[in-house]
Amino acid sequence: MTIGVLHMQCAIPGSRSLKERRRGIRSLKERLGNRFNCSVAEVGDKEKWSRAQLAVCVVSDDSAHANTQLNEIVRFSSTHHLVELVDYHIEML
Repeated sequence: MTIGVLHMQCAIPGSRSLKERRRGIRSLKERLGNRFNCSVAEVGDKEKWSRAQLAVCVVSDDSAHANTQLNEIVRFSSTHHLVELVDYHIEML
């Protein structure tokens, strides 16, 4: 069994309040969960209007499959219209 964890640093351009920030982050989390059947959690920068840290987790019996899925999540996240992907790293456990 392989657990893949993706750590993402995100920017929310144009966010002028925590409410606008939460709207963008919630949208991305729901889309990722529905499309990739993964777990997504906000893990840092919760009080900053223009930044967010997310962690995405997938579980698979094959590490190559988990890595492929996490790379697809990165590609999908980079095209989201409300949230800009700044940096990421993938970790296999």
